[in-house]
Amino acid sequence: MILKHLDKDNLHHAYLVEGTKDEIVPEIFEFCESINIKTSRNPDFCHIDLDSFRIEDARNLRSYAGEKNIISDKKIFIISANNFLLEAQNSLLKMFEEPVENTHFFLVVPDVNSLLKTLVSRFYFISARQGLAEETNDAERFISMPLQERIDFIKVLLPKKDEDSDEEINIESNNSKALKFLNALESSLHRKFVSKPAFDIGFFEHFFKVREFLRMPGSSPKTLMESVAMIIPEQI
Repeated sequence: MILKHLDKDNLHHAYLVEGTKDEIVPEIFEFCESINIKTSRNPDFCHIDLDSFRIEDARNLRSYAGEKNIISDKKIFIISANNFLLEAQNSLLKMFEEPVENTHFFLVVPDVNSLLKTLVSRFYFISARQGLAEETNDAERFISMPLQERIDFIKVLLPKKDEDSDEEINIESNNSKALKFLNALESSLHRKFVSKPAFDIGFFEHFFKVREFLRMPGSSPKTLMESVAMIIPEQI
């Protein structure tokens, strides 16, 4: 899926791969092995797999990346996360602006739209996304729903802690779901309005603000998406 983008003789210092980590990460492991980078028991190879990448994770990564290689001629970092918090992204900007020789990064994210444009611009971008067919169908139905049904839909999309279970639903997972669904909503609404000579773009501006808040720590995806439900006209 992504191997055709990777040149072992001219490896870019930082790749941003958009898609499903369960499919992409094994390919990166395979590529590393093909260029004689061991993916186990190798202090110069690091795979970080998190639901949410936070400011402390960014600081630790910067510190580790600044250390000298131990046994390999290249140092490889694979970071897969559902959500990169805004403070973490800002912390990473300088590191990717000033690459370290023989140090290479692979960031794997489900949706590139969740990242700052300034951060994205520092990477070789690869999209291995499989499309948003299910999200698009849900978005079309959501748009046609009355308000109360939209609110009920969001409750299912972004569940709270199960009262009968001790397991906590991770807030950052909900942020990722909300961002993905917001993108599908925006795309569906744009198709509906693009052919009209004039229309109120107020809710598109609101989408932009919601997307920014979803990237911030401590945000409430449920409350933010309920505001989206309310701002979209019920009859389109």
